[in-house]
Amino acid sequence: MASAFLLAALRPAATRTAAFSFSRSSSLRAAQRSPSSQTTRPPQLRLSRRTSASLFSTAERDAAADTKSEEISAVESQIATKGDEIRSLKESGISKPELAPHVGELLALKAKLAELTGETASAPPKKEKKKGSHPKKKQGNKNNNAKKDESEMSINELRDSRLGKAAAMRDAGAEPYAYVYDPNRSASQLAREYKGKLEPGEEDADCEHTTCEGEIAVAGRIMARRVFGKLAFFTLQDETGTIQLQFDKKRLGERDAESFKNLKAWTDAGDIIGAKGTIRRTDKGELTLYAREWTMLTKSALPLPDKYHGLTDISKRYRSRHLDLIVNPSVRDTFYKRAKITSSLRRQLDAKGFLEIETPVLHTQPGGAEAKPFETYHNSMDMELTLRIATELHLKRLIIGGFPRVYELGRIFRNEGISTRHNPEFTSVELYQAYADYDDMMDLTEELVCGMANEVTDSTTIPYGEHTISLERPWRRVTMHDIVKEEIPDFDFDLNDPSTLDAAKAAATAAGVPDVQKLTSVGYVLNTCFEELCEPKLIQPTFVIDYPVEVSPLSKPHRSKEGMVERFELFATGREMANSFSELTDPVDQRERFEAQAAKKEAGDEEACGVDEEFLSALEQGMPPTGGLGIGIDRLVMLLTDSPSIRDVIAFPLLKPDA
Repeated sequence: MASAFLLAALRPAATRTAAFSFSRSSSLRAAQRSPSSQTTRPPQLRLSRRTSASLFSTAERDAAADTKSEEISAVESQIATKGDEIRSLKESGISKPELAPHVGELLALKAKLAELTGETASAPPKKEKKKGSHPKKKQGNKNNNAKKDESEMSINELRDSRLGKAAAMRDAGAEPYAYVYDPNRSASQLAREYKGKLEPGEEDADCEHTTCEGEIAVAGRIMARRVFGKLAFFTLQDETGTIQLQFDKKRLGERDAESFKNLKAWTDAGDIIGAKGTIRRTDKGELTLYAREWTMLTKSALPLPDKYHGLTDISKRYRSRHLDLIVNPSVRDTFYKRAKITSSLRRQLDAKGFLEIETPVLHTQPGGAEAKPFETYHNSMDMELTLRIATELHLKRLIIGGFPRVYELGRIFRNEGISTRHNPEFTSVELYQAYADYDDMMDLTEELVCGMANEVTDSTTIPYGEHTISLERPWRRVTMHDIVKEEIPDFDFDLNDPSTLDAAKAAATAAGVPDVQKLTSVGYVLNTCFEELCEPKLIQPTFVIDYPVEVSPLSKPHRSKEGMVERFELFATGREMANSFSELTDPVDQRERFEAQAAKKEAGDEEACGVDEEFLSALEQGMPPTGGLGIGIDRLVMLLTDSPSIRDVIAFPLLKPDA
């Protein structure tokens, strides 16, 4: 496929898709325009005297159309902004009484838009038809059916209408699905190049303010389409933003007499087109491409969602992500930022000498985390397999094999519940560095996260929901035991003394921690107290260090605290962001912990892992002191893009079938 694209790109310019070119209509056809089209022409579109001082016409007709178009655009923009605000408020759980004033503002804006577009003027003719004679009423209904408004058409009728336009194009010798087009400017490039240039009404006829040679060419999707007699204004959206296009019948007719007629007849919102011309500012100062020609690139068979009502349902947005990306620029921005974040992470690790090596997704023995795996089966090898729940054990085998710094950025699969912070498949990075410990990993974590943040924000202070998060280094470091004591001051029990278990349970129960009676050690009680009482309150970046050995089967024992391990988790906005160990290198200790996990699994714990003999065999060859780190990319992107749900940062999250 790549070679096919290359050949297309190397074709001579003369063989590429050209702008529409059709034979001129005869003077007889021009003279046979229907009387109805002549009598309904708006008075403001009559030609008036033109000034010779400007290359672009400043006739009263053009100025009036410009002004009206820009007023409509301004109100549409205000409606879109207010709609986005209301959707955000709904997602945050605002009450109906609190939401009512915002809805009132939205309705007022829509009423203003109806006035500008003339929608309120359609009522009187309907009343007059009711008062008219029966034959006239029939004739009126016939005309209305022939010009049925899109808002009254079913999705199948809309599709048939649009495909009919594609067929009409082919009948006229035009291709509705082009092969290639060469835009030389994007919307954002034009905005930068013409910033502070051109007075209202002025045209850059010779493209003096841009480095383009010849005419400016843009391409994108039609988001809004407004036609006023012999003038038309489109809002074109490309991957960088929007630009207004202006089409004038006389100007287009200089190259193709049928071009403006075809523009009106064949285009719809949602189509992808190309346009060439010069840049001007309207009388209101809006930057506009003043087109000399246009080209249909892709005829859209389906309409875009209604701009103000059509794609507000969260589930629909996730299911139809392609539409979500088209109509919601903020969603596109989130995924642009996600790409920058992961790209920055790779660059930083590569610069530090880490080597990215891919490890298997299919495992014979799940390990590296406590999680229920997805199970599958390999037919030809007759093997029961699972999808990986972590990349840890294979990356450690690479450390054993002699690579001192390795990492993998990839997908992980866990057969668990779904929430605003959990998805069955997610992205993480795991890295391992020989001759390092968890203190080194804390320093590295701060450096990596701040580096990724710099890619998408200009400040170390970022907003997240109702909070302001400071990434200023160094971040707080606190032991799990000390932070639990902040909530339960008398929780001071020996993790290695089983006789204190009942007292620990009683203290936890008194503090409101549920389900502690079934826990089998003080370490488990300590961890549960932390998760229930402390974790939700950790809004600012915080390293919680030194965990009970019971909940950390792969971590090295703490060098000075019995019953604890050298482990930290990074928390921010009340959720875990990263996890790190001074990695366990003692194969005997590791086997004992695996066997304890296997016993839990045998007792019915679906998240416990078994004994991985292949990893133990590798560990017995000797692994150097190693620091390991795992960062949840999806949650980090949520933080850096102010996204409330993990589904907002996964392009295609797993969803139940639509009922």
